[in-house]
Amino acid sequence: MKIKTIVMGAAGRDFHVFNTYFRDNDMYDVVAFTATQIPNIEGRKYPVVLAGKLYPDGIPIYPEEALPSLIKEHDVRQVIFAYSDIAHVDIMHKASTVLATGADFRLMGPQNTSIKSSKPVISICAVRTGVGKSQTTRAVCKILQQMGKKVVAIRHPMPYGDLSQQICQRFASYEDLNLHKCTIEEREEYEPHIDNGIIVYAGVDYEVILREAEKEADIIIWDGGNNDFPFYHADLHIVLADPLRPSHEILYHPGETNIKMADVIIINKIDSANASDVNVVRENIEKANPNALVIEAASPISIEQPEMIKGKRVLVIEDGPTLTHGGMKFGAGFVAAKKFGAKEIVDAKPYAVGSIMGTYEKYPHLNVILPAMGYGDQQMKELEATINNSDCDVVLSGTPIDITRIINPNKPVVRVRYELQEIGKPDLKTVLEKFQ
Repeated sequence: MKIKTIVMGAAGRDFHVFNTYFRDNDMYDVVAFTATQIPNIEGRKYPVVLAGKLYPDGIPIYPEEALPSLIKEHDVRQVIFAYSDIAHVDIMHKASTVLATGADFRLMGPQNTSIKSSKPVISICAVRTGVGKSQTTRAVCKILQQMGKKVVAIRHPMPYGDLSQQICQRFASYEDLNLHKCTIEEREEYEPHIDNGIIVYAGVDYEVILREAEKEADIIIWDGGNNDFPFYHADLHIVLADPLRPSHEILYHPGETNIKMADVIIINKIDSANASDVNVVRENIEKANPNALVIEAASPISIEQPEMIKGKRVLVIEDGPTLTHGGMKFGAGFVAAKKFGAKEIVDAKPYAVGSIMGTYEKYPHLNVILPAMGYGDQQMKELEATINNSDCDVVLSGTPIDITRIINPNKPVVRVRYELQEIGKPDLKTVLEKFQ
């Protein structure tokens, strides 16, 4: 008899695990996906075009809260955990819930889920969301471009719309972002690459995506999401650690996996972290992966119009996932407000509406700062309303995008920019030259 299975996910690795291991595997019957972390991704179906011939009706996606009742209803024998940025203790609470029903609880590793490319692959991953993958990926791409290589970035999935229309997406221009109706989170990852002349692929079926990207690349960059490990076999695995969250590199899944797999580990934010916390990270790396090459780096911030911040009442917007399931209380926007002399950082909570208010309720560690939530048109409108309701002089945006392209603030917006700055040797250029 087929083993009835549920895959727990967040519209990312869960679909990839299904595609690579379960889709055409007649030993299993995947009766459902469950979804969490991201709003409004449950209630859909994994469509027939992606589910394959064994699932002519597709596969339903339910909220994770329904997991125990789904196990009982379908006599499920196995639950696959397939999402990231979760504390070890929390994943074991979920495992205990599953085991208490009688079902098995399973994690799947790279051997069963990673795809081999015909081109060299450099993966850039992290121990937590919000460590600095994006600026590191940009730095790696720039070095490789200067070496004369044609680089294509493949971004970890963010398929929050019509899955059947997101099988394989290619982004080379802002028009492509509009064509694919990208969310704020997607734009935060794609826009900087487009600005630097890098083509980006993403979507749902990462075998199809890889084969398309290989046609126009000398080197593939795996641009990781959250703290997930790569979907592809990496020839060079670069991982970022965060001394602002010391010991998270050994306390979160699958960030610890990344640390133990890494060829190169970058300790970022050296400039803003306490020396004692940096040492904690160094010691944990030495214990977990003494063979890794360690690079130290900072992510200095800059703004084009500092005079618009000094002495002003400022509303700070930060990258959404960094603040929500990433667990950070602030980001580059907050640091910039302090650095450039803001008179006051205005508390956004009293002005929040709709799902933005709900975000503060779901993540009680958030204080003052406004997360740039934009998972769909309605939430973007609610973000815009929250900004426009706020009693402030200026909006300081710590997200990697120009938010005025997608919303219409009634106040001036100043962007914060940040790039990776390596400190001393070894550095990425040395690593990449040897990789050649």
